[in-house]
Amino acid sequence: MSDVSEIETAETPDVVVSSEPTVPVSDAPSPSQLEEEGDIAADYIEELLDITDLDGDIDIDARGGRAYLSVNSSEGSSNLRLLAKPETVNALQELTRIAVQTKTGGFSRLILDVGGSREARAAELEVLVDKAVERIEGGANSAALPAMSSYERKLVHDIVSARGFVSESEGEGRDRHTVVARG
Repeated sequence: MSDVSEIETAETPDVVVSSEPTVPVSDAPSPSQLEEEGDIAADYIEELLDITDLDGDIDIDARGGRAYLSVNSSEGSSNLRLLAKPETVNALQELTRIAVQTKTGGFSRLILDVGGSREARAAELEVLVDKAVERIEGGANSAALPAMSSYERKLVHDIVSARGFVSESEGEGRDRHTVVARG
């Protein structure tokens, strides 16, 4: 069974995909707010690592209106793989966002990466997009990808655009997914 499904449609709506942040400039957090988010998140993750007796180095970055937190293995340690599964990373990211929101009182768009899991997922998404493009080049009007998080859909939109195709998110809630079509 393929992760990419074909959708036959009479018309494909025009879609403009931008690689710019989707937060309005006036609502974008300041660099100091992002730094505060990163520090709070790092403290939360560090405490979690201590409780679970896992080793990891934490790096904080801010770009595109988001705080990014990366947890990587310390020298020679590979016990982070226990936390690097995509579902686990997503759950930890949500818990970390809640911890940040509790301290700051504001919504957090923080992105958490554990052991390179985001990079590995981006590579998987590229493969899914390539399969969708193959189906379209084979005659399909469009191809739907499986449901995924907003962050993953954003990555997909960027990959699709780089391949010269267009994409649109469809569905609601947990069923929200990306549909790829010719440009």
